[in-house]
Amino acid sequence: MTEIRKSITRGVGCVSYLNSKPLIEPLLNHPGIHVRFAVPSALGELLTRGDVDTALLPIVDYQTCPTELVLVPAGCIGCHGHTLTVRIFSRVPPQEITRLYADTDSHTSVILAQVVLREFHNTGPDIHALPTADFPNWDAMESVLLIGDKVINAAPPPGLYPWQLDLGDQWSRNTGLPFVFAMWMMPAGRPDINLAQQLADARKTGDTMTDELVAKYAAAKGWPPDLLHRYYRHYLDYQVKPASRQGIEEFYRLASNYKLLSVHRPVRYLDIP
Repeated sequence: MTEIRKSITRGVGCVSYLNSKPLIEPLLNHPGIHVRFAVPSALGELLTRGDVDTALLPIVDYQTCPTELVLVPAGCIGCHGHTLTVRIFSRVPPQEITRLYADTDSHTSVILAQVVLREFHNTGPDIHALPTADFPNWDAMESVLLIGDKVINAAPPPGLYPWQLDLGDQWSRNTGLPFVFAMWMMPAGRPDINLAQQLADARKTGDTMTDELVAKYAAAKGWPPDLLHRYYRHYLDYQVKPASRQGIEEFYRLASNYKLLSVHRPVRYLDIP
């Protein structure tokens, strides 16, 4: 049955976070496309097993996935400045952080946090997975990395963590470059140009759907509508631009320098007509 489905449809793996909606919403009822949702850290396995033909993977997975991949510049989740939803909350100044509890759903954000703290604040804290059993036990955690919708609807009480670092802002302020958190990827041995074009077309359509997305998701996800509108139009960038590619290269370089990435594959992009 799986083989029959795959011969008719193309599998697309994606996160269900609000930040993915402009990329994925136009594909939900697209004939011939089957969308599967998973947390970022699980998407690579879906692609490796062949359960999907492409996935919106954390940019780190390009280097760590056992299957060699190709980057598909049909769309990305990126920013050039504040990202709003990738944030360190700390009781102490950034340069004094010694223990960081990290939301490990995103491989990229965890490594970016370490790059930012080491490169720009001269500290290398111990990294611990954010506990799930008693979350949020804020009193037990010196510093916390939260990603995605939790930053808005499950953030610490105001004043509990007086220092906050938006990792997109930290990156761009210190490098002058955009940051790419996730991008469409395909196995290097079986790229699909037609699917890549469909992804690119979906991004263009999604760019016109801001009001529709806000009306559909703001209340359901616990976001103020005006904030979600600004999130889509001002905080996030979904296009893969030349500067975005420079940012990816610089991130790989720094992560490799600090031995946060053990593999440093040459960056290869799929050419989309």
